[in-house]
Amino acid sequence: MDRAILDLAYLVAALCFITGLKRMSGPKTARAGNGLSAIGMLIAVVATLCEHSIVEYWQIAVGALIGGSIGAIMVKRVKMTSMPQLVAVLHGFGSAAAGLVAAAELIAELAHGGTIDPVHNGIIQFTAILSSLTVAGSFVAYGKLEEKITGRAVDWPLRHPLNALLFLGLLAIGAYLVHDPTQMGWFVVLNVGAALLGVLLVLSIGGADMPVVVSVLNSYAGIAGALAGFVIDSTVLIITGALVGASGMILSRIMCKAMNRSLANVLFGSFGGDEAKGPAGATITGTIRSTTAEDAAQLLAYSNSVVIVPGYGLAVAQAQHQVSELAQLLEKRGVDVKYAIHPVAGRMPGHMNVLLAEANVPYDKLVEMERINGELDRTEVVLVIGANDVVNPAARSNPQSPIYGMPILDVDKSKNIIVMKRGMNPGFAGIENELFYNPRTRMLFGDAKASLTKLVEETKAIE
Repeated sequence: MDRAILDLAYLVAALCFITGLKRMSGPKTARAGNGLSAIGMLIAVVATLCEHSIVEYWQIAVGALIGGSIGAIMVKRVKMTSMPQLVAVLHGFGSAAAGLVAAAELIAELAHGGTIDPVHNGIIQFTAILSSLTVAGSFVAYGKLEEKITGRAVDWPLRHPLNALLFLGLLAIGAYLVHDPTQMGWFVVLNVGAALLGVLLVLSIGGADMPVVVSVLNSYAGIAGALAGFVIDSTVLIITGALVGASGMILSRIMCKAMNRSLANVLFGSFGGDEAKGPAGATITGTIRSTTAEDAAQLLAYSNSVVIVPGYGLAVAQAQHQVSELAQLLEKRGVDVKYAIHPVAGRMPGHMNVLLAEANVPYDKLVEMERINGELDRTEVVLVIGANDVVNPAARSNPQSPIYGMPILDVDKSKNIIVMKRGMNPGFAGIENELFYNPRTRMLFGDAKASLTKLVEETKAIE
C-alpha cells in the first residue's frame, strides 16, 4: 500500500481515538465514544497489516485467534465486581507486549550485526524497565484486589532508600547496555530487577489505594506502548500510547483529588499499613441500632425523599436490578428518589454508574457528590447499600483518621439513615465507620440482594 495512504489511515485512526476518548468523558456519549475508538483501532490494525514489513500473516492470524478466544471467555466469565482486576491484568499484558517488542528489536539489531544508535538503544532499555515494572506491579495489584495476597500495605525497614537504590541500579545497568548492547545477560538482569521493583512498590501500597494504583499502571502501560512505537517507528502506536498514558495519569489525579491526597502519598505513603494504627484504628464506642426489612420499607414508603448510596457491597451482591425495582416502587408512591455517586465508590471510577446503567437506571437520577451533598440535610431517608469509607464522618471529624480530609457523602446530616451491610467489618481502608453509631442510623444486616428483595416485597405489601 502507498505510504501516503497508510499515513492518512493512521491519521484517521488517531482522530477516532482522540474524539472517542473525549466522548467517553460523559455517560450519555460514552457508548458512542467507545464505538468510535473501536473503529479507529480497526483502521489502525488493517493499515498495519498492509505494511510491507509484515512477514508472516499466518502467525498474526494464530495470535489473533488465541487472543480473541481468551477475550471472548473473559467477557462471559468476568463479573462486574472483578472488572478492576481484569483491567490490571490487561495493563500487564499490554506492557508485556511493549517489552517484548523492545527486546525483539534489540535482538534483531544485534543479529544483523549493525551498530545501534545510542538514543534508539536508550529508548529500548527504558521501555524494558518500564514494561517489566508495570507487568509485575499489575499482577500484584490483581492479587490484592482479588484478595489472593494481603490487602494491607506491607512495610519493611529502609523501604524507600532500598527502592531508590534499586531504581538507580537499573538506570546504571541501562546506561551500561547503551554503551555495550551485546551483554544480553545484563539485559535479563535489567528486566528481572525492574519486575522486582514493581512488586516491591505495589506490595507496599494498601488495598484501599489499589484503584489509583491500577490507573497509574494504566498510564505506565501507555507510556511503555508509546516508547515501543518509537522503537519500531510506528506513529499510530506512539499516539495511542501517549493518549493512554495521559488519560491514565489524569484519572489518577482525579481520584487522588476525590480522596484529598497527593499521588505521591498514595504511591509512597503505605496507607493501610502500620501508619493506619493508633487513634484512627481504635474501637468506636456507642450503640448499634438494627432494623428489619418491614420497618425499613415502611420508613422508605412514607418518605418524601430518598437518596440511595450504592457501594462495592451492591456490586458484590449483583443487586443493581433489585435496587432499581425498589426505586421504581417508591417513585410510584410519589417519593423523590435519587442516587448519590461518590467518585471513588466501588473499585474504580464510574463503577457505580456502569452497574446502575446495567439495571436501566436513568442517568439523570445519578447525582455527583458535589451536587447531592447540599441536599442531604433536607433528605428524609438515605439508604446506604454496601458503601463504607465514602460515607464515614471520620473524614471530617477525626484528624487522626487515615481518611481525614477526604471528601465524603454527608449522609450523616440526613434525617434518617438505613445502612445495609453483611456485618460490622470495616471497609477497604480498614477503619471503623462512625456512621454506624449515629443515633439516626439503623443497620439492616444481611446480603444486599436478599435484603433488597425483601424490601421490595414489603414495599409492595404496603397499601
